[in-house]
Amino acid sequence: MLLITAIVCFLASVALTPLVKKFAIYIGAVDKPNQRKVHQKVMPRLGGLAIFISMVIGFAIAQPFDDDIATWPILLGATIIVITGVFDDRFEISPKVKLLGQILAAGVVIYGGVQVESINLPLFEATIEFGIFTIPFTLLWIVGITNAINLIDGLDGLAAGVSSIVLITISAMAMVMGNTFVVVMGTILLASTLGFLIYNFHPAKIFMGDTGALLLGFMISVFSILGFKSITVYSLILPIIILGVPISDTLFAIIRRIVNKKPLSAPDKSHLHHCLLRLGFSHRQTVLIIYAMSAFFAIAAVMLSNSTLWGATLIIAVVLLVTQLVAERVGLVSENYRPVHKLFRKITASGRRSA
Repeated sequence: MLLITAIVCFLASVALTPLVKKFAIYIGAVDKPNQRKVHQKVMPRLGGLAIFISMVIGFAIAQPFDDDIATWPILLGATIIVITGVFDDRFEISPKVKLLGQILAAGVVIYGGVQVESINLPLFEATIEFGIFTIPFTLLWIVGITNAINLIDGLDGLAAGVSSIVLITISAMAMVMGNTFVVVMGTILLASTLGFLIYNFHPAKIFMGDTGALLLGFMISVFSILGFKSITVYSLILPIIILGVPISDTLFAIIRRIVNKKPLSAPDKSHLHHCLLRLGFSHRQTVLIIYAMSAFFAIAAVMLSNSTLWGATLIIAVVLLVTQLVAERVGLVSENYRPVHKLFRKITASGRRSA
């Protein structure tokens, strides 16, 4: 039944995307080139609307209701986030208004019971209860991941492809954990996204816009909470590692703006995909490299979920080191920001002098 539903969602997305493209052009929801953007011609956006409608069709067929999961609040929250995205794609609303829409959508699902209430610390045999911080922590997680996916939506097929890898990983791990709702909804959203990706991969015929990027980020943030709700400190890290590409790009963007003394909301052209393009990689090569990075994080997350405590610690250390080295190599913060490379050079030089 799930396979049939996924096929229907995929075909629905394939059929709906050209219609959404015409609708976007008709209402003026288009993306014009500027110095920050890579594309050179006016492009229709709003493509996320096709993903959303296909997802709703899949939900109507599968009806993955769960007594322990706030199904309708999740759909209502997704609807709010899509409406926010549609208005932004058409009218380019202010960041404050867009953030308000995200907070409202997150508030709906939190009110419906989607919350991270505690984490276990197996090393110390203790549990940390968030208490009054449960809602702020969950809100920060949902809004943060929503914006992280939005920030990587800078190249043809990038956000859709990375989100697809994330959805595959979350759905597969939810299947192992026996979380049927996340498996069904994750598969439905994956199929809808892949159908859209046919038109969005380089050279793109339509962009997903904020409608799609916000929807994918919002749903992925909710799935990650539901998929790892009974969590230890390491299983809390699982979704962070799965979402390694957008999260690390966002964190380094924050560091970059602090180092350069710029507002956190200031746009720039120094995200991961911009840096790879400057290194000489083509548009398509850059997207495929970031796909590979996302797959690396996904594999690390799967290994982490099956590791011992110390094995998990080693995996996390390796992931952090590799992430830092890549960031320094491509210049995510600045060309001169290379603390780990400088440390390695000092150690090597010291070793040579000792010899």
